[in-house]
Amino acid sequence: MAKDANRSTQIALPLAPRDGREAQRIVVGNANADVIEALRNPARWPFHTAVLTGPPRSGKSLIGRWAEGHGVAVIDGADKIDETELFHRWNASQKGGSKSGEPLLLIADAQPWEIALPDLRSRLGGSLQLEIGEPDDEMAAELIHAHAEQRALSLADGAVEYLVPRTERSFAALEKLVATIDRISLERQAPATMSVWRSALEALQGPEQQKLF
Repeated sequence: MAKDANRSTQIALPLAPRDGREAQRIVVGNANADVIEALRNPARWPFHTAVLTGPPRSGKSLIGRWAEGHGVAVIDGADKIDETELFHRWNASQKGGSKSGEPLLLIADAQPWEIALPDLRSRLGGSLQLEIGEPDDEMAAELIHAHAEQRALSLADGAVEYLVPRTERSFAALEKLVATIDRISLERQAPATMSVWRSALEALQGPEQQKLF
């Protein structure tokens, strides 16, 4: 991983490609570089436990799968598990009962994650808290490229320079934008050039919004 958090890069996951597409990758940038760095050093986690939260479609599950490949026990969707059961699983991890004492990563979709059970709340409150932020322009550009690669979608030159200033800066919005470009390109049986980009932005934001640019 690049040490400069302002520079986006990608981590290849040990996942088999599907349908002939590129293998899934984690784009590393301003929003998650600190998270990735912390996950590389589980020996430093308080109580051998980390809690990961972040916005929708921000790659929490992908990061969890990457962490599993690096010796970490992962509970994805931890905020949806019965709290008493989760408390027992946390206790087991402290006693070496979680995959032979591997460090434990809990992934939660809720922001904030409101825990009702006092014992669980106090235990997890003392664990390492990791949160994925929102992507900056550079990371947004890398995410657009990554989603296009996943779809085997070829974007014409200048795509990110045109799209990034005109779209919402969120993981979910960027993924939806590329999916919409792909759909319109297929419907028109035309390459993904500026006319397709404009149509995708209008489909997502409305024509009035496009007049601002």
